[in-house]
Amino acid sequence: MPDRARSRPSPTRQTDASSLGRGLADLAEQAASCTPASCGATATAVLTPDAGTDADGEPTTAATHPDLSGLVSVQLSTGEGPILTARATGRPACAEDLLYDRRWPRFRASALDAGVRSSATLPFVCDGLTVTVSVYGLRPGCLEKAAQGTTELLGDLTTESLARDRLYRAALVQVDQLDAALRTRPVVDQACGIVMYLRGCDADDAFELLRRLSQRTNRKLTELAGNVVRTRGRGLEKELVALRR
Repeated sequence: MPDRARSRPSPTRQTDASSLGRGLADLAEQAASCTPASCGATATAVLTPDAGTDADGEPTTAATHPDLSGLVSVQLSTGEGPILTARATGRPACAEDLLYDRRWPRFRASALDAGVRSSATLPFVCDGLTVTVSVYGLRPGCLEKAAQGTTELLGDLTTESLARDRLYRAALVQVDQLDAALRTRPVVDQACGIVMYLRGCDADDAFELLRRLSQRTNRKLTELAGNVVRTRGRGLEKELVALRR
């Protein structure tokens, strides 16, 4: 079967947990309903290492049944199971009969205890976000073919949708940060002008002095600049002299 994991370059982003959780819950429900041979489904999502974040962080998960949620938990806590294998290889990880499949001992024991005999996990990667969708069966049999088609298409579309939502939310954060920077820049410029007058230095040196003073006094640069403007630089000379020592 061709590799289903598709990756594209991605910047550092942070996904909104509640939105991601809803998307995964919908994916799990639809995967279960589209795979008649299954008794339920789970879905997981985690940021991959190329997303510039800690990919070992707690992933977001969803399940159609509490017992299946437990199967996800045991895989994440032990570091073994079809979900971890699918993530690592970028290919489906399937078990036709867990009674005889001994690749994942702890997952296998938990699955058999829950009455699950077979499983199929499909991975999807888009813009630094890795999503898996797993379907489970109460009877032995190959669920890989059953999971292909509609369930596979759902996984593709959901992963792309969640990745776009993550990038959109990150863009909004950047807009807010740029807006804050534009609103605080005039205050910093005024403070630099006062320092230039007091020290007889140029703009670059004035900004560097403010930056170093901000670090030395453990104050935000914008807060320090605002205080310099409000006091018109009174008392600033002593602080600048102390900074030179």
